Amino acid sequence: MRRLTLPLSRDEARSLKLGDTVILDGEVTITAGFPTHQRMAEALDRGEPLPFPKAGSAFFHMGSSCRAEGDRWVTNYVNPTTSTRFDDTMPGIIRRLGLTATGGKGGMGRACVQALRDVGGVYFSMPGGASPLLSIGAVERLETAWDDLIEQFRLSRFRLEGFGPVTVAIDAHGNSMYDALQGQASARMPRILEELEQARQASAARRAKTAGDGR
Repeated sequence: MRRLTLPLSRDEARSLKLGDTVILDGEVTITAGFPTHQRMAEALDRGEPLPFPKAGSAFFHMGSSCRAEGDRWVTNYVNPTTSTRFDDTMPGIIRRLGLTATGGKGGMGRACVQALRDVGGVYFSMPGGASPLLSIGAVERLETAWDDLIEQFRLSRFRLEGFGPVTVAIDAHGNSMYDALQGQASARMPRILEELEQARQASAARRAKTAGDGR
């Protein structure tokens, strides 16, 4: 298991392999908002700078809730959301910002995989249901932007310390763990359907025999 600090350098991102398990420190921008991604994409299309994330940084698909303790915003929880929700906007965001790391749950589509390959970035997969564990490593929220949105949808910059473990599910060379899993599932599907049909026919035969014996 490796321990790395965000933002990753381009060389660090390219050194990671599918299936690598990583603990993360450093800073990351997060949001769970679909309208947030649309606003980001529109701003970048107009050539307007974003408050954050900055070029070459990390951007995760996570919601969050925080509480004020003195002059700090301490994490109640962070919770990864499904990244494929943002497949329409993420390729442009990845390329325009040159992101070295993205993350969430469920992976991203081929256009996003290609965008990460083009810029030399990776996707970290976070297990669903692991919010309590991940929240320990999201130490505090440093600032927010676009506060007209609900808390989960705002752009939020967090400090991480021992965040994870997360898994490299899309590497910087165009390889995706999700493509491999889809291929395996597709290869197994004909046999699964055949076995289900055999079971259906056997069940129908048993019912027919039972009905015949009862007459």
